Amino acid sequence: MKILITGAAGFIGMHTVQKMAALGHEVIGLDNINAYYETDLKYARLAELGIKREDLEYNKKVNGNPNIHFVLLDIQDAGNLNSLFAKQKFDVVIHLAAQAGVRYSITNPRDYIDSNIIGFYNVLEACRNFPLQHLVFASSSSVYGNTNMVPFSEKQNTDFPVSFYAATKKSNEVMAHSYSELYKMKITGLRFFTVYGPWGRPDMAPTLFAKAGMEGKPIKVFNEGNQSRDFTYIDDIVQGIQIVAQKPPAETNFRMLNIGNGNPVNLMEFIQLLELNIGKTFQYNMMPAQDGDVQSTYADVSEIQKLGYKTTTSLELGIPKFVDWFLDYYTLNRK
Repeated sequence: MKILITGAAGFIGMHTVQKMAALGHEVIGLDNINAYYETDLKYARLAELGIKREDLEYNKKVNGNPNIHFVLLDIQDAGNLNSLFAKQKFDVVIHLAAQAGVRYSITNPRDYIDSNIIGFYNVLEACRNFPLQHLVFASSSSVYGNTNMVPFSEKQNTDFPVSFYAATKKSNEVMAHSYSELYKMKITGLRFFTVYGPWGRPDMAPTLFAKAGMEGKPIKVFNEGNQSRDFTYIDDIVQGIQIVAQKPPAETNFRMLNIGNGNPVNLMEFIQLLELNIGKTFQYNMMPAQDGDVQSTYADVSEIQKLGYKTTTSLELGIPKFVDWFLDYYTLNRK
């Protein structure tokens, strides 16, 4: 198949491009490489895909490793986005581009409107104008808000997000559903649960904790550690994306699926495993809960398991892989 993957310089995007290309699909990655976090990490991810920084030019296709191409493009650029769709005639689109970050959305909500609402609208319109087999898009477990109804099921009410980031992701789900009804498009939304692993974002807990611990600085533990997350290793997530992308909804045009581990872990247990693998004892700065954070995430993955999804990477296996990458990358780049 010919597959477009937006957010290709991002954490999940880079791994998804790598996986799909390895399976023999022709993959075009797209990203605007914004400066929400250090762009050097994004360029380093692209280098792993065979994309050289010096070759990048806006709206120009660059060749990478076998089966991989990359286009520097912003999904807010509707004109060039539609031109790309018209020229390439994609079979599948995996839309992972978004303005990420729960706390950043509190102080910079406009960025989320521009990327997550306007940008997603442009992607939907391009898919409508140039029909394809399947659109898969990234939502988030944050749409569940603060609820004690665990595990989180796709059948639950998601009308009360507690962050603006989550509100934009909920909006994406509603927008996508309306397009599937109006234009008979096959669309699947994936609610991701706390993804971690090599090449992870620097603003996420694993990297924040590892960097502070290595530097002998106290790590900030919010809600005094009284929270749990459904930590899911990146390889399991990518395997799920690959399975879903090739199996459009059959009985309806639209579906939402949880994609996680289905096994929540207390934050302190995660931190202690990081300490063990890094070989340092961390200093803790216990702090109150942050605005926009939920206390617990816990995925009911029974629906996606019906498609063949299965997680195989425990924390005991995944954290050492993350630490190996972290020590190599951040030592090499002195960051």
